[in-house]
Amino acid sequence: MESKPIRILHIIGILVGGGVETVVMNYYKNIDHSKIQFDFVVHDNDKVDITDIVEKMGGKVYKIPAYYKNIFGFMHSIYNIVRENKYNIVHCHMTTLGIFSLLPSWIAGAKVRILHGHSTTVKSETKRNLMKLVLRPFSTFVANRQFACSKMAACWLFGTNKNVEIINNAIDVEKFQFNEEYRTKLREELGLENKFIIGHIGRFMYQKNHEYLIQVFQNLVHKIPSAHLVLVGDGPLRENILQKIESLGLSTRVTYLGLRKDVHKLYSLFDVFYFPSWYEGLGIVAIEAQAAKLPILMSNFVPDEAVVDGTLAKKLNITENDINLWINETERIYEYIYQKSNNLISRIGVNDIISRNGYDIHKEAKHLEELYCEYSKS
Repeated sequence: MESKPIRILHIIGILVGGGVETVVMNYYKNIDHSKIQFDFVVHDNDKVDITDIVEKMGGKVYKIPAYYKNIFGFMHSIYNIVRENKYNIVHCHMTTLGIFSLLPSWIAGAKVRILHGHSTTVKSETKRNLMKLVLRPFSTFVANRQFACSKMAACWLFGTNKNVEIINNAIDVEKFQFNEEYRTKLREELGLENKFIIGHIGRFMYQKNHEYLIQVFQNLVHKIPSAHLVLVGDGPLRENILQKIESLGLSTRVTYLGLRKDVHKLYSLFDVFYFPSWYEGLGIVAIEAQAAKLPILMSNFVPDEAVVDGTLAKKLNITENDINLWINETERIYEYIYQKSNNLISRIGVNDIISRNGYDIHKEAKHLEELYCEYSKS
């Protein structure tokens, strides 16, 4: 008789088309479904709906009241789902808010409760840091397994990276490799032929530091007349950022694409990727960019693990005094691509460095599968 797969309940929180759900879905799509099956708890008012994708792969999606609208309704729903479906393993991706998922899971009988850290913060985010200090001991107490996407994320959430399982933000490396056909077609569609394109993919929120990105770009256009900025994503600060672009007279030099389902193709469109975040757990877009052999300039607040290919990635400070450094590095990349070599030969082919450093989803999904199988014996 064929044994049933071990069912893991994943609690993601808000679905916004961001990095956390991308990471989780990457693992779900590549794990052996005959051994492991994922089910999901999401908010009933999320902008992004994963139901069709999940159900086609044999999983379930439970839509419950958002925690920020009704925390007790949220916790009661988690309790009922875990108890009625007898989940033994609950994997929570809500960082410091994990207490609100893992406590009812514990009471409902889940023996293995995983808290997964995906982020960090900065000193200026007082509210978030205060919440971390208050909730962290409770969240870590109810969790008996600790995961994180980087050592920095582990230290931020758990206070240490000891005894924390690092689960890399792995990707399908081949899917993201440079494709000249994608590049040509997208540039034609967007009317961006002969442009030097700076790309950014990320949620429009304080963390991603669009303000600094726009500031650098505003100065860059005087040095590189063909420079054009492409922004991808959505979020609470979208209108503010787009209004700022208009007020600076940059509207004709910036293209906003919103949320896209063909993100893997966009890295072939770009010539350089800007990643000036105030903080990151890791930043899966940084891994994706390097898989496409795309030069990337990132802030010093991004964890060191995000620099996988040192020939492509460079970390820079993000102060007013460093704007010229961002411009100088961008000019160097521009000259290499368009003035010295005038070709993109260096970007062709799979970037094996990504796979060798633990970011190949096929290998990493196997590792996570083994952990779940081990935990199921608890």
